[in-house]
Amino acid sequence: MEVIKNKKTLQDFIERQKEMGKKIGFAPTMGALHKGHLSLYEEARKDNDLVISSIFVNPTQFNNPEDLEKYPRDVNRDILILENSGLVDAVYIPEVTDIYPEKTESQHYDFDGLENEMEGKSRPGHFDGVGTVVEELFRQVKPDHAYFGEKDFQQLAIIKKMAEKKHLPVKIIGVPIYRAENGLALSSRNQRLHEDRKEASKVIYETLVKVNDWFRVITIPEIKERVTDIFDQQHGMKLEYFLIADENTLKETDFFYKDRKYRAFIVVVVDGVRLIDNMHLD
Repeated sequence: MEVIKNKKTLQDFIERQKEMGKKIGFAPTMGALHKGHLSLYEEARKDNDLVISSIFVNPTQFNNPEDLEKYPRDVNRDILILENSGLVDAVYIPEVTDIYPEKTESQHYDFDGLENEMEGKSRPGHFDGVGTVVEELFRQVKPDHAYFGEKDFQQLAIIKKMAEKKHLPVKIIGVPIYRAENGLALSSRNQRLHEDRKEASKVIYETLVKVNDWFRVITIPEIKERVTDIFDQQHGMKLEYFLIADENTLKETDFFYKDRKYRAFIVVVVDGVRLIDNMHLD
């Protein structure tokens, strides 16, 4: 596995691969890698000649400087995980100046309103940061396919919209959420939880399963009330929000229409660690 640490080396590497006609699969990360990330590379291996990872903690998508500071970083560990997986041919670990050669600031994007829902309401500018770093990485890596986990479903929708509006020659592929045995969605932030709290946090997944059972059986306000009651009874957990939204527009709904697809979204803060999850409702 090649470890590439600057833009010029990457450009030379990509040029050689393109000359050989290789199809490139790419999944960018912010490091703190786990099996959820590896599931992206497993998917990428199916349809590409070359699989590339990147590790870059993007400063412009953090609203809270403390959150940026606390974000887990261990690049040597991450490189070892990628090497041992046998799934990745190269990892790009750029410096900030490789992504932001002048100022470390975001471009402004119009995502057709997707950026104003859910996470966008409490994290202004967050998705401009996401769009900026992903667009720049796409322009440098030049992938044919790019893979993103459905755990960050809003981010996935926004990246698809950005690629569409910018006419980028890359196909965006969503990969199902990778879960621990107890159902907890794998996340880099989970590393900040004690094992017993990870086990207790399975209630998030269990609640989504119940929501799917209640879907179209009782009203959305009744579902919300039941979800609130569940988390009122959990020690050290705070329900930040729960909602059901149209999968295409991400707009919250209080009523089910038969011809539309819906997804439940939940954010729970466990001992100060913010965990997000979602589930398609069928």
